[in-house]
Amino acid sequence: MAVFLKLKRHSGYVLFIVVLLLKLKLLHANLHAQNIDMNKLDHLIATGSLMLASFWTLWLPRRGRTIALAVLNVLLTVLIFADLVYYRYFADFITVPVLFQAGQVGELGESIRSLLHLSDLWLAADWLLWLVFVLVMRVMPGYRRLEKKSGTTAGFKNRAKDRTQPISRFVGGLAVFALGFVLTFGPIRHYTKTWATGLFEGGWWNISLYNVTGLLGFHGYDIYRYAKEHMGGETRMTEQEKNEMRDWFAKQAEARNETNESFGAYRGSNVLVVQVEAFMNFMIGREIGGREITPNFNKLMKESLYFSNYYHQTGQGRTSDADFSSQSSLHPLPTGSVFVRYPDHRYDVLPQILGERGYETAVFHAYEGSFWNRNNMYKAMGYDHFYSKKDFTMDEPLGWSLGDKSFFRQSLELMSKESQPFYSFLITLSSHHPYSLPASVRELDTGEFKDTIFGNYLESIHYADAALGQLIEGMKEKGIWDNTILYVYGDHDNSIPDKKDYERFLGRPLTELDMHQIMNQVPLLVHLPGGKAAGVDSRPSGQLDMAPSLLHLLGVPTDGYYMMGNNLFASGTPFVVLRSGAFTDGKLYYIPSPDNLFENGACYELATRTETGIEPCRVPYERAKKQLQISDRLITEDLIPQL
Repeated sequence: MAVFLKLKRHSGYVLFIVVLLLKLKLLHANLHAQNIDMNKLDHLIATGSLMLASFWTLWLPRRGRTIALAVLNVLLTVLIFADLVYYRYFADFITVPVLFQAGQVGELGESIRSLLHLSDLWLAADWLLWLVFVLVMRVMPGYRRLEKKSGTTAGFKNRAKDRTQPISRFVGGLAVFALGFVLTFGPIRHYTKTWATGLFEGGWWNISLYNVTGLLGFHGYDIYRYAKEHMGGETRMTEQEKNEMRDWFAKQAEARNETNESFGAYRGSNVLVVQVEAFMNFMIGREIGGREITPNFNKLMKESLYFSNYYHQTGQGRTSDADFSSQSSLHPLPTGSVFVRYPDHRYDVLPQILGERGYETAVFHAYEGSFWNRNNMYKAMGYDHFYSKKDFTMDEPLGWSLGDKSFFRQSLELMSKESQPFYSFLITLSSHHPYSLPASVRELDTGEFKDTIFGNYLESIHYADAALGQLIEGMKEKGIWDNTILYVYGDHDNSIPDKKDYERFLGRPLTELDMHQIMNQVPLLVHLPGGKAAGVDSRPSGQLDMAPSLLHLLGVPTDGYYMMGNNLFASGTPFVVLRSGAFTDGKLYYIPSPDNLFENGACYELATRTETGIEPCRVPYERAKKQLQISDRLITEDLIPQL
């Protein structure tokens, strides 16, 4: 009976735990992550973490406790909702570094609206029920009389009694804290002693951390991890660690530094790199409604080198990650953007290297210079000029900013004022999610995809391709076509993960391998002066390969730089590692499991496109894992000056 009375006295707290647990379960049900379940131990962890987040409310008097629980309910619900929306776009959770990019949220309005679902209202169902309850009680006969009575008699006695029990409340709060601690860390310890060994030592994917710690536990660990990284003082490497890392990079350089006929064949040429927003590989060469989706790209392919198995290697930083990895030949970080987190660290990047060799270097992007911290990062990367939104005339407002056609035209005008040779990096924007182009620029008959986000995406890419065609014509008119290397690639996927769309578009069923490649492959086209070396290269390659490959063509050895990528113009065996831990060497293809267990991943033989046993992928898996760890350390600990 005593236990029942205590539960009744704290029924509000019990209800808080139950309601928030249901919201966490609702979040989990919307993740649709393979091999990520919510078993009995996970329910204990979720319950325990809620108790750890709220135990202190039991130290407060009844009215204060009620207010505190209501506020905590709102805050945790907002966190769950924000994580859910963020996950729909990035397949990841919000981290502390991402919060430093929160100033960009206002710019993402239309994209965020497209990620909201009507079913999300279930997260606020308890608020609506409470509001209805209060309104009903307010209009019930006798409510005010009862409220007044309870406030002067029984309520007075209860409050008086409550004030006489501070020790009881303190002990009760500590008891809940202790129970929450056991419920949370007991199962986590069990996991880390069994299948999740090394969870907090390795660079596990955030979803894998969530699978062990639960959502609140993940955010708690993320705060701890960030504090440790930024308040732990400078990390010094031992001589042995330095030598091991130097040896690793030396072997990478040896594998790519092939002195063949293409080495230095274009020494002194201009270099123009175009990073196209959300440009994916699956629709290259295809038609819809009787029209080519990318006619200009297809035409240019005939006199260029097209890499048909080129992968984006981005993480949470998306466009900024593609930029960073392509310029530095290092992997992006598992959380946040290097541009935002470590702009003052040292990297060996193309604008700096070419600038030291007499190139005038410039980056062009018709958006706010503060977005992704570009103002600071580009200065640190050694660019001579950064042309941002303020440097362009908004004569073709489209989507997020200036339309690609006007952007290319104005960029060429700015470029013509620079000395040669030049290195110019152009970042497009018109094909950005959610792909809402006005009807006046839509030209495709998308049929069954009309007015869907997938159909809108195809329209956006068709427009971007038309702009690319105008860029090429503009280069010819400016007289720079014949002495310029043109390097065009996509930055990342389109954030449209529904397999049914791709199956309908391609007209065939898709396997897990098919979908993984579709969502991670972007086109790469390299046009060399004179249209030399034209053809299709089907070897796997990735964004980390851009810097060493361009330097090879320009006759710049890379053995003195800390780069990880392959040389696209060498004959070595390629090895491409994605930020998620997926990898391919052209023969095998490994797709990691969200729980980060090697054994739960899938190993495919590309020749037959069938899943093999897991063992053939074990050795390259360890190689990929080490590569990601080295890259992370090099960036976060600013190791290049030490090496």
